[in-house]
Amino acid sequence: MDRDYELQTHQVEDRHWWYRGRRTVIERAIGGLRLPARASILDAGCGSGRNMVELARHGAVTGIELSETSVNLARARGAGEVIEGSVLDMPFPADSFDLAVSLDVIEHLEDDLAALRELRRTVAPGGALLVTVPAYQWLWSGHDEINHHHRRYTRCSLQRVAEQAGWEQVRTTYFNSLLLPVAILLRLLDRVNTKTTESSLDLWVPPAPLNWLLERPLALEAWLIARGGRIPGGLSLLAVFR
Repeated sequence: MDRDYELQTHQVEDRHWWYRGRRTVIERAIGGLRLPARASILDAGCGSGRNMVELARHGAVTGIELSETSVNLARARGAGEVIEGSVLDMPFPADSFDLAVSLDVIEHLEDDLAALRELRRTVAPGGALLVTVPAYQWLWSGHDEINHHHRRYTRCSLQRVAEQAGWEQVRTTYFNSLLLPVAILLRLLDRVNTKTTESSLDLWVPPAPLNWLLERPLALEAWLIARGGRIPGGLSLLAVFR
């Protein structure tokens, strides 16, 4: 990710409806994992550490992040230890964590299989991995180019690479589904305008009432996911592996 875009992301992630909604979805999914008391949790690719704040409610959280800029921001939050390094080669002993999360990270990596294998090494037997990724390769757009994505996923393609890495799938669900038709239209328009810019409407924070309204579908999906619901389609995919 370009540094300017990275900094813009950090500036809006506390307020933007997408980041707020995704945190709610993740929180509800983790709530169903029945983690041990004071679980040891890894945030692999922790960015600015914003998600570590919620993760710390469930146990002792450690973050690892490649970007020095993001590492400094994450450490300033004080939610847990933050290591500067790559998820492809992590400085942790085998079987160190009860839970690892990797939230919109592996799509940035050329070798997602290697990352999932390294996560498998660091998670203890019986532990869990929670992953979120962008969905559907046919939705590829300038958004993916700006974010330096290598791919988008389907339920089957994510399951296939995770099983190659030694994981067993527990559950999958798409989310951010109600905006899928809008996204399809925007992607079509984006392909008509082939110029990729260095800014994105994805980081525009709407006025508070609209921001709240856009967050409501994700809150509803989080409620469904907490009750074991499975959403058949959406802009993002969430998966839990053991």
